[in-house]
Amino acid sequence: MAGMADSADRETRAAALEFADAREAAGLGAFLGRLIHYDRAAAVRLQADRGAVAVFGRPPSFEVIAIRTVRLAGAVELDVTVSAGELLEGLAEEAGTLAVPTAVTGPPWAGLLPPRGGWRPLPGLPGVARMRGAVAAAVAEFRSRDEALPAQHRTRTERDRIGHEIWSRTLGDTELPLRAAHAAQSVGFLRPMPDDAPVALLRAGSWLRLRTPFGSIALRTAGAGGLNSLAGLSVTPA
Repeated sequence: MAGMADSADRETRAAALEFADAREAAGLGAFLGRLIHYDRAAAVRLQADRGAVAVFGRPPSFEVIAIRTVRLAGAVELDVTVSAGELLEGLAEEAGTLAVPTAVTGPPWAGLLPPRGGWRPLPGLPGVARMRGAVAAAVAEFRSRDEALPAQHRTRTERDRIGHEIWSRTLGDTELPLRAAHAAQSVGFLRPMPDDAPVALLRAGSWLRLRTPFGSIALRTAGAGGLNSLAGLSVTPA
């Protein structure tokens, strides 16, 4: 009984999180808003410890996991999956606090998150300006090829084939698919920034991670199963 009481007490104490810097609340709010833009029923998984909370989401159009981390004012331990919309409603930007809503049944991806440690840097990642340019060129190419399709061939199957071809291309001399950079830009992680900004490509086992000052995009590489599958990938440019 004591163990159950301790667990309930921890959940109660973690029901409201206080950020170390209230200014970070706006960035988290923008991230949650973008996830909801892609899926109004979106769920996110929260993991808090070591003085920070990581919010994991999955924009459905890209088959990746997007991660936004915020520093906390105190030590809190928390691991819960909640509604992204309800979490956004519980965000008080001026106060720099976050009310954690009731847990929901998590989608399958929430049980398969990237590892916390073991990341090593990989070479060959283009600069931010080049990545943004590659995304813009790919969006333009998709639209052009889609518009050029004869009416009888403008089917979902044909559009998916074109999208698969374009977004599976890799960036620079890396294994990172172009769709990962597109996802990073779409959720606000690949904004224009100085050339010396700390942007990196990392690997841990079968996972790749594009890390920027605003958040990370993680995905499993080919042959790893799970999120590397392109089945059902939306090709509508954002």
